[in-house]
Amino acid sequence: MSNMLEPEQLHIDFGLGSPDYSTFHPFPTTRFQGSKYKITDWIWENIKFLSFHSALDAFGGTGSVSHMLKQKGKQIVYNDILKFNYIIGKALIENKGTKLNERDIKFILTKDKNINYPTFIQDKFNGIFYLERENEWLDYVITNIRRINNEYKQALAWYSLFQSCIAKRPYNLFHRANLNIRTADVKRGFGNKSTWDKPFEEHFIDFANEANKAVFNNGQNCMSINYDALDIPDNMKWDLVYIDTPYITSKGVGTDYLDFYHFLEGMLDYDNWDNHILNNYKHLPLKGRGQSPWIKKDEIYNAFDSLFNKYQDSIIVVSYRDDGIPTVHEILDLLGKYKKNVIQVSSREYQYVLSNKKSSEVLFIAE
Repeated sequence: MSNMLEPEQLHIDFGLGSPDYSTFHPFPTTRFQGSKYKITDWIWENIKFLSFHSALDAFGGTGSVSHMLKQKGKQIVYNDILKFNYIIGKALIENKGTKLNERDIKFILTKDKNINYPTFIQDKFNGIFYLERENEWLDYVITNIRRINNEYKQALAWYSLFQSCIAKRPYNLFHRANLNIRTADVKRGFGNKSTWDKPFEEHFIDFANEANKAVFNNGQNCMSINYDALDIPDNMKWDLVYIDTPYITSKGVGTDYLDFYHFLEGMLDYDNWDNHILNNYKHLPLKGRGQSPWIKKDEIYNAFDSLFNKYQDSIIVVSYRDDGIPTVHEILDLLGKYKKNVIQVSSREYQYVLSNKKSSEVLFIAE
């Protein structure tokens, strides 16, 4: 391994008292599939007239919508069934002011000579996603992150590692064992080789800086939770529920986030990771791949119906695409079963991250 890079000075403000409205807190850049980051302003313009204080982001994903609502002074509960997304919610939504400082970064990125670091990723994922030296780096950085006692510093460290791992992957996903795309000596007409070749340490520091800038206190007790959206306890109530489910194309192909990001999910259960891997697939996904009702065209209607039924006492806002299953008209019909006033707001043409196809974003507002 080469020597560790010297982390740059991070600018820290540990104030946890009064709400911080004096500074804009930009949401970090992301290459996460399905992110609504680019249209959060459009979403706000269409819901700002609604009377609500508390909000549930039921399928939180990147957290970009939760973060936008937090900046508007709302009390936010971010939810996601994936553990790594829940950790992102802890870092960027629940966190009121804890940030990573220079000492924290050095601790994370430096090997402790007194520790016999494990080699699970080096042994199990050799030649699958990252180079050998990068696998070694991941093994010891994960170990160091797990040694952090502060839950919000640890969450920020995980966030920075997740984003670093995504940035260094072809297509920013883990759905294929395709390290050869990075290593092949060919003329490239796609991809970002400079990003792939950028050292993990540099990526980590960059994302830690971005995450620090996104952390603020809006004067509310925001929270991150980790449930299937249909299993959130019924005693938890919100004025508004924002819904952005996984997407099924008109051809019936679902977006399986567990399959796309299983490597990040596995890191959080490092000691037991091997017990949950499906070894008959080259990319070594986790058990549970392909099982979500949100990616099955024969189960998606009932899933939406159950969801709208569960949250019928709240204002329901649904982000959707105009070319999915169920259709726009079917979503309207389902919402109409539980809400008297349903508005469909059609959007501009929008191209999702990692998608080659443009579609129109649709927002349903049901009161």
